[in-house]
This record gives sequence, C-alpha cells and structure tokens, in this order.
Amino acid sequence: MATSVRAAADGSPPPAPHPSPAVPKPSAPPGRWRSRLYRWDLRLSPYAFVAPFFLTFAAFGLFPLLYTGWLSLHRVELGGDAQWKGLENYTSLTDSEFFWNALFNTFTIGVVSTVPQLLMALGLAHLLNYKLRGRGFFRVAVLAPYATSIAAATLVFAQLFNTDYGLINTVLGWVGFDPVDWESSKWPSQIAISTIVTWRWTGYNALIYLAAMQAVPQDLYEAAALDGASRWRQFLSVTIPSIRPTILFTIIVSTIGATQLFGEPMIFGGSLGISGGSGNQFQTLSLLMYEKGWVTGALGQASAIAWVMLLLLLLIGAVQTLVSRANRKKLGA
Repeated sequence: MATSVRAAADGSPPPAPHPSPAVPKPSAPPGRWRSRLYRWDLRLSPYAFVAPFFLTFAAFGLFPLLYTGWLSLHRVELGGDAQWKGLENYTSLTDSEFFWNALFNTFTIGVVSTVPQLLMALGLAHLLNYKLRGRGFFRVAVLAPYATSIAAATLVFAQLFNTDYGLINTVLGWVGFDPVDWESSKWPSQIAISTIVTWRWTGYNALIYLAAMQAVPQDLYEAAALDGASRWRQFLSVTIPSIRPTILFTIIVSTIGATQLFGEPMIFGGSLGISGGSGNQFQTLSLLMYEKGWVTGALGQASAIAWVMLLLLLLIGAVQTLVSRANRKKLGA
C-alpha cells in the first residue's frame, strides 16, 4: 500500500501485482473409493458366486434342451443335413407300435418296481425307528445297495436270473416249479428288472421315511397309547398321516426315475439290451430313444421321444403340485 502511494506521488506506474499461487483442487478422500468398492463388492459378489452354476446349466442343460427341441422338428440323420419336418416326428410316434410298446413297458416296470419298493421302505423305516440294538449299523446297511453301481448290481442279478444256471431257477426247481425264462418272456423279464430297481432303491427311500418319522412329535404317540391304540394302529393313524408329504415326494421321485429307466434293462439284456430283448418285451422309452438316435441314426425321432418324456415328467410334476395343494388345504381345514 505504501509502495503504491509512493509510486503515485513520483508519477511512476505502480509495480505489477505478484500472481497468487494456484490452489490445488481437493482430491477425493481415500475412504470414498473404499466405500464405492465395498458397495460394488456387496452388489456383484453374489452374482459372481452363482455365475458358475448358471453358466454350467446353460452349457450342459439349457442349450441341449433347446437344441433337442429344434432337432425334434427336423429330419436329421447322422452326418447329414437337417430337413424341416414340423410335427411329423411327433405324429409318427402315434402310429408307431414300438413307441406304444415302450411306453407300456415303462409304465408296467415302473408300477412293479415302485409299489413294492415304497411299501418295503416304509416297513423298514418303521422298524428302524424303534430303539433296536445296532440300529446305526442297520441304517448304514440298508443304504449299501444304493452305493453299488448300476452295472455291478445288474450283472449280479443277471446271473441270478439266468435261465440255465441261475440261482433263482435252481431254488424254484427245489420247490417243484419249472424253470422260468427270465430273459425272453415278457412279464418274467420285467419282474427281474423291477427286482433290481427295488433292491437298489428301497434302502434309500427307507432312510427318507425314517428322517420324516423322527420328526413326528412323540406327544401324538403318547396320546394314542393312552387311548388304547396298538402300535399297528399308531402306525396307521399317526405315522402315515404325519409323513404323507414325504410319501408323496418319494412317489413322484420314484415315478420320474422309472420314466428314465435305462441302465438296468440295457445291461440285463446283454447284446439285445438296446432293443429290450428279442421281442422288445422290456424296452423302455429311454432305450427306444437311444436305439433311434445311435443305432438307426434318426436323431430327429430320438429328440421327439426325449421331448415326449419331458412332457410326461412335467405332467407328473403338475399332478404332484395339485395333490400337494389339496393336501395342504385338507390339513388347514
């Protein structure tokens, strides 16, 4: 200020003002970036964790399903080009006696294997639910058939049911019965295959029933015992109604497994396993689909059979939903 007054008195121009130093802009504090990264990690991490499943499902589940649906609308031979046929592959199934035979065989084998299997599983679970000595060992033992591979179990049972030297025919001969042709006859072959399925899955279903029985409140059994109900009456009036949803679940799962039955009849039939025996007497839908696709090379027809099986499974699922809903309404009422 004094310099400016002195310069004005002398008549000389005032000196130029010194430029003020540039003030740096305040940078974002480090905590803000950490907060942003934390929010991104919180939002994106769940998607990153579940992404492998969806990618695997899209590659090995969704894409084959959609591609099979596309093939079912075309005439496709192995090594050839696809030709559009529309619904011809589906309509041809209605006129095919092999398809109806395979569908009927799938149904009969499913019934013969599922009904005894679930009844025996229910009885085993009821026995294992009591305080028996060594029940831990028995619970593991009933699961041993499920841990056995399909190939090993089927080969053993194929030897047991052998027409010439099998143990089953030997025992029947001791009792006085004639030998049974377990491989070439329709119903004996289906009973033999159903026996393999029943042996393998009974213990698995028994443990499912056992887990459901152990969740039933003991107060219900005590009240039934005070009313004079025997153990058999308690089983019918308390246990069965309490585990009804579990029974319905095992019925649906067993039905789905019977619809997809493939390994047991194929290995049991040996060289004729793909065709379901010499007269297609135990050919299932899965075997027919395999034969159409990889023996005759008609991939379009095989894809149509696969989609028919899918529709059957969806129908079974719809029936399960309706029955479960009706069961819940009944229990709620």
